[in-house]
Amino acid sequence: MQFFEFTEDQELLRKAVREFAEAEVAPKAAEWDEKDYCPMELFPMMGELGINGIFTPEEYGGAGMGHVERAICIEEISRYSAGLGIALMTHHLGMSSILDFGTEEQKKKYLPELCAGTKLCGLAVTEPGGGSDFSGQKTTAELVDGQWVLNGRKCFITNHHADVNVITAVTGVDERGRNQLGAFIVEKGTPGFGPGRKENKLGLRGSVTGDVILNEVKIPEGNILGKAGDGGKIGMAAIGEVGRAGMSAICVGILRGCVEEAVKFANERIVYGKPISKLQAVQFEIANIRTEYEAAKMLLYYAAGKKDAKLPATPDFAIAKYYSTEAAVRASKRTMDLMGGYGIINEYPVGRFLRDALASIPSGGTSHIQQLIIAGNTLSAFKA
Repeated sequence: MQFFEFTEDQELLRKAVREFAEAEVAPKAAEWDEKDYCPMELFPMMGELGINGIFTPEEYGGAGMGHVERAICIEEISRYSAGLGIALMTHHLGMSSILDFGTEEQKKKYLPELCAGTKLCGLAVTEPGGGSDFSGQKTTAELVDGQWVLNGRKCFITNHHADVNVITAVTGVDERGRNQLGAFIVEKGTPGFGPGRKENKLGLRGSVTGDVILNEVKIPEGNILGKAGDGGKIGMAAIGEVGRAGMSAICVGILRGCVEEAVKFANERIVYGKPISKLQAVQFEIANIRTEYEAAKMLLYYAAGKKDAKLPATPDFAIAKYYSTEAAVRASKRTMDLMGGYGIINEYPVGRFLRDALASIPSGGTSHIQQLIIAGNTLSAFKA
């Protein structure tokens, strides 16, 4: 068994993204959280660094790297702003659908600007009736006189103000009466289409989340991804691997923040004439926080490595997402406990870590959904 380590190029990427995050994200993260502001001005800067199009081939304006590199980028940014991390993650969600299922014409039309960061991308799947009931969507798409006409409402959509949107809708029913879904590219400014109300979230507040409204929205017939009926496959491919990988990377970033903040505070806080880092009870807490971080990191990068090797990785990402989100909550709480009264003061980021970790659990499928995926795979894969 080969020891896992990052390549020299991956370490150089991490260094570059870390320098960007320390200079452009860290000083403003608390303000973005307080104001619930998404720093769109950073997307062109991330485009120049290759972050937006990290896994997109160079022929479409991307960096031509992989999903391990994507996880590195999201982890480094989410160390300081998990909100910006999920805005970037969702940008990648929509892009991956176009890259994996779009025509050559669609790729050339949309991906270069999305890679450059001059336009923002999103994926709108969740509806008021339930995000986990994927086939129970109510938004409809009907082909009328050579145009698709979309009607419905999506909710809890990160980047609901995006310029380029991939939206799933019901195109018909199969012989067993189940909804067939299509996936469509809808551009900002299309008549009848736009963002609805913005949600006031507990955490992940460096991103914009809200409703997407479709009222007699007419788009060209060629704006469908794949064919009618492929929407379920397209949506689940994006969420199952790209989405859950991104949420895992966000929480690995939060976990690293917990380790670093806990160590810093323990070394600087003096009680009875010595730093609290000398106390065994504090050392136990730091050991637990570090273990959560290392375990989540290995689960994430193992799954991302499998995806880059073009191996099935959906169960691995479910494991990584389930563990990392719950671990980030536990570690944030431990860090807050270690800091005592200082832990609840917003001058320190640990309160934001806890809120962001809690908000990460339902994003991309709740912990219960991840457990069902893991259990289903386990009962099949480990069958005698």
